[in-house]
Amino acid sequence: MDTRTPSGTVAEAVRAAVEAAVHAPSVHNTQPWSFTVTGEEISLRADRDRLLSVADPAGRQLLISCGAALLDVRIALHALGYTPEVRLLPDPDRPSLLARVRPRPGPAPDEAARALYEQVERRRTHRGGFTEEAVPEALADALVREAGMEGARLTPVRSGPAVRLLGAITNAAQEAQSQDRLFTLELIRWSRPPGSTRRDGVVAEAYPSTPPHTHPQRFAQRDYAHGHGWGGEAGDPAANATGLVAVLTTAGDTPEDWLAAGQALQRVLLHASAHGVHAAFHTQALEMPELREFLRHQVCSGEHPQMIMRLGRVPREGVSVRRPAAEMVEER
Repeated sequence: MDTRTPSGTVAEAVRAAVEAAVHAPSVHNTQPWSFTVTGEEISLRADRDRLLSVADPAGRQLLISCGAALLDVRIALHALGYTPEVRLLPDPDRPSLLARVRPRPGPAPDEAARALYEQVERRRTHRGGFTEEAVPEALADALVREAGMEGARLTPVRSGPAVRLLGAITNAAQEAQSQDRLFTLELIRWSRPPGSTRRDGVVAEAYPSTPPHTHPQRFAQRDYAHGHGWGGEAGDPAANATGLVAVLTTAGDTPEDWLAAGQALQRVLLHASAHGVHAAFHTQALEMPELREFLRHQVCSGEHPQMIMRLGRVPREGVSVRRPAAEMVEER
């Protein structure tokens, strides 16, 4: 029998859940969230000061990022023996209040819950090519199921022509954005030069100094160095494979769907990480309404594309920076 005091146990679990949430992935590592802890309740809010007003004026990517943080809260509570009681968008008059979560007594965590929780801090975003080792079919099928658990659809793209189309439209979107002054200035805001002590944005060590030309299909990377020659070690010539291309979609395209997409994305990423598989994201085309709508009808069977990614194995893991939880948490 567990003899720990309920109040102490719940308080510890709430702190651990918030600590887990800050490790979620976010667009340009903006970390666009804040939390309020009131007794045993966690409130998740969108930090609109970190919104990408050019690339993401509707806040779709911001809510996907916050959805990933919400999934981390849930995963942590499950792993610590609690059932998270979640209310999404609980106050229509406060659209930045995305969720309230309360831990309830739950069953002892199983191995799967613990395995996902262990990956929260280990997971890394990749910004390069992959080794030639293919993602096993069984793992790809498992990732599809993980996304489905959160109400989203993950579709591995097996067709060569479809992969080439996704690569081409990503490359075209990257070219267009690189010629757009406002897109460029916004990207510069979240690019960190070598030696930066900032704990947000994309640090120079997080991408290779020479962008890889992945094969058989090239997918353009963001130019976070914007001509300065920044970047970590050059890409490994033995790790230039495209990897498994996949698209995450939802039936609707509302804030609720964006939060669901973020939770599905993070569940997929944690499960993949537990099996040694990393993800590279390509959202350039999804930031341009005409291209996103084209992909919806031509590739996604009418569903709304929320993320384009590549999955594979890497020779070395990347780096990650996060703001301390204390900067993002208010206790009442």
